[in-house]
Amino acid sequence: MPTFAYMTRCDGCGQCVDICPSDIMHIDPVYRRAYNIEPNFCWECYSCVKACPQHAIDVRGYADFAPLGHSVRVLREEEKGTISWKIVYRDGRVKEFTFPIRTTPWGSIRPPADYAPPKPGDLDAPTLAHEPEALMVPALPSLPRPGARQE
Repeated sequence: MPTFAYMTRCDGCGQCVDICPSDIMHIDPVYRRAYNIEPNFCWECYSCVKACPQHAIDVRGYADFAPLGHSVRVLREEEKGTISWKIVYRDGRVKEFTFPIRTTPWGSIRPPADYAPPKPGDLDAPTLAHEPEALMVPALPSLPRPGARQE
């Protein structure tokens, strides 16, 4: 469900531009309003929807569940720290979902420069760099090896 901005609500603050991982949210130089320059490349992460303080960014519902011309309603409630989605299906069913806006506080994620560089042998490891300690868990869950006995 690619995003789009309501020009009448947008104040051109640029928070959506700053947070967009695919760099497709831009500010129009003439109207000073946000717009999605390439909806087909939208990752559908909805970071821009969550970041917009004006509730100016919404998403288009796919035709398989939303009637043509319909948009999925998004409600950001910063005082509650939540974002809610209301989806109306073609058969009339209504589904509502509420999620936290962020699961970690701003600035709590360490930048890559704070970690030691990986060792050459790390490239052959099945884990990602600095796992599991960077995830703050004692060990990663694993599946038993084929042929190994389970106790």
